[in-house]
Amino acid sequence: MFSKVDAVAQKPRAVIAGASGFIGRALTDAFADDGYDVQTIGRSAPVTWDDPAAIATLVDGADVLVNLAGKSVNCRYIDANRDEILRSRVETTRALHDAVAEARHPPRVWLNASTATIYRHAMDRPNDEANGELGAGFSVDVAKAWEREFFAGDLPGTRRVALRMAIVLGDGPATRMLFTLARLGLGGPHVDGWWPQHRRYRGIGPQPTGDLAPHHATRGRQRFSWIHIDDVVGAARFLCDRDDIEGPVNLASPNPSDNRTLMRTLRHIVRAPFGLPACRWMLEPAMWMLRTEPELILKSRWVLPGRLEDAGYAFRHPDLEEALRSSKRGDPAKRGRSGPRSPRHVEISSATATSPGAR
Repeated sequence: MFSKVDAVAQKPRAVIAGASGFIGRALTDAFADDGYDVQTIGRSAPVTWDDPAAIATLVDGADVLVNLAGKSVNCRYIDANRDEILRSRVETTRALHDAVAEARHPPRVWLNASTATIYRHAMDRPNDEANGELGAGFSVDVAKAWEREFFAGDLPGTRRVALRMAIVLGDGPATRMLFTLARLGLGGPHVDGWWPQHRRYRGIGPQPTGDLAPHHATRGRQRFSWIHIDDVVGAARFLCDRDDIEGPVNLASPNPSDNRTLMRTLRHIVRAPFGLPACRWMLEPAMWMLRTEPELILKSRWVLPGRLEDAGYAFRHPDLEEALRSSKRGDPAKRGRSGPRSPRHVEISSATATSPGAR
C-alpha cells in the first residue's frame, strides 16, 4: 500500500531560509500548496544557522532554495544595528552558498532576497535592471555586499536569481501602519527638507560609499515603488519555472506611484477627511521615538520590473488603489495563482517563452 511516508519522499523539496516573516510565511504556504515538501532554516526553525552540517543535508537534493534571511531594516541605524543588518544578510547567504557548492545534488534554482533600494534616489527617470543606476550610502552598500556574496564563485548546477524587491504591500505590519496613520488623520504627504546632517546613512563594508545623510527637495513627490505580496509569490513561482532567467530581477509593480498619491489613496480608502503633512523636521523626532528611520519613506524609489515584463509575467495587482484595498481585506493564503499545481509540470506558452530577459 502507498504510505504517507512514500508520498512525502516523492515530493520535491523547497528550502526556505528566513521563513518566519510576512513574505516568508506567504511563500511557505504557496510552495506547500504547489506540492513541495517545505523545510525551513532560521533562528527558531527546525534547522538553525549554527548547524552547518544540517544546512548542508537539507540543501543537498532540494529542488528550490529561497533565502529571505536578514535583520529587519525597520530600526534605528546605530552602529550595532548597521553591523547586524549587513552581517545577517552576508553571512547567511555565505552559509547557503557553501552548502550549495558542497552538495552532490544542488538545487536547480536559488532565489535570494535583495532590495530595490540598491538603486539611487531617482526623481528624473525610473531604474530597471538594464539601465538602472546604483546609489550610494548604507542601504545601497548593504544591498551590493549581499548580491556580491550571492553571485560569488561558480555554481554550475544552480540558477541564481536576486529578487530586488520594492516595498511589499499586503496584510503585513508596514501596510497596517500606513492605514493606521491615515485613519488617525496623519495620512498627509511626507516632505523632505533641511535637518542637521548625521552619519547614520554613511557607507559600510569593504568599499563604503556616501557619508552625510542627503536631503532632497521632493515636496512629497518622491517616487513610491511597490509590489503586492500576491505578486511576490507569483513572481517567485514564475522565476522558478523560467530556466532562462538568472541574475538580478526587479520585483516591483509596473505602475509606481509617489508619496502624495500613496497617502491620498490611503485616505480615500479609509474615508479620512484630511491628512496632516509631515515635514522632515517633524519626521526626525517622530521616527526617533518609533525607533526607525525617515529614509524608509523619504527616499525616492523609482523602479520598473523590466525583466519580468519582458518575460511575460502578468501582474495580479498592477493598480495601487486595488492593491491597497486587497491588502486591507486580507486575501486568502493561496496567492499568485488560482489553485495548487504540481511542481515542475507547467507548460510555458509561446507567448511567454521568450529569450532570456537580458535587460
